[in-house]
Amino acid sequence: MKVELKKLAVSEGISAFGAGDIEDLRQYFDALSSEQTEGLSYGISLAVQVSEAVLKGVITGPTRHYLHHYKMLNLLLDQTALKLTLSIQQMGYKALPIPASQIVDWEKQTAHLSHKMIALRTGIGWIGRNNLLVHPEFGSRIRLATILTDMPLESDKPKEQDCGECRKCIEACPVSAIKETHKDWNKKACLEKLKYFASAHSVGQYICGLCVKVCRFNS
Repeated sequence: MKVELKKLAVSEGISAFGAGDIEDLRQYFDALSSEQTEGLSYGISLAVQVSEAVLKGVITGPTRHYLHHYKMLNLLLDQTALKLTLSIQQMGYKALPIPASQIVDWEKQTAHLSHKMIALRTGIGWIGRNNLLVHPEFGSRIRLATILTDMPLESDKPKEQDCGECRKCIEACPVSAIKETHKDWNKKACLEKLKYFASAHSVGQYICGLCVKVCRFNS
């Protein structure tokens, strides 16, 4: 079943697929009640690569081109998550697709759940110094979405890797929000800069792209 789902995801343009048991993570879902996720003990993580050519235009901050690409990747993830959800349901199981990018608490900047937490568990990558998920091939140049299900899925192994000696994201951050470890990431400074970019760069959304652009782990 897992193989079939992965093939479907890849056929839709998904760059990376991971699955596994996430029952112990349910307590950390910010806007999903325990009743809503009851029995959905497995997670599927979907990742799609961000265009390098689009990122080349991100020089001093986000561009409208990057914003459009960002939205289209989220749309692709949501549509693929829906198709996988329907396939899972046709197999007789339950599934709950989680939007790729939907803020439920603007003050805290939180979503229904942390996609990177699921991706970390299901072996897509690790948490980098920039506090984003880092894929071994694509770096942080990815967008993520999640499906919760009661379909028993063999767990992919978490990546036993880290950023090593790479500190490009630290050098790229315009407000020095990125530190030696992701635990020391300055969320407040980052969000203030995102708020500035949303207005000054006419993108109307809290995006940046600077640390994403330089995160090319395999190069």
